[in-house]
Amino acid sequence: MTERPLKSKLSIALDDDIVERIKELAIEDDRSFSSYVNRILRDHIREIDQKQKISPKCTQKQSTTGVK
Repeated sequence: MTERPLKSKLSIALDDDIVERIKELAIEDDRSFSSYVNRILRDHIREIDQKQKISPKCTQKQSTTGVK
């Protein structure tokens, strides 16, 4: 059995238009809202780390459900 990554629960405020667009994109990508937000944040952090030539930390984790 593959070990699942640790998750933190938190609450954030987002603009309504952002929430609606993320919902649309998550559905298109066959992911939950939370999973999609995690994915786009991870991708964005990876991009920043690559630009700054920083050794990635949190972006090294791979989803246990597979990468799309």
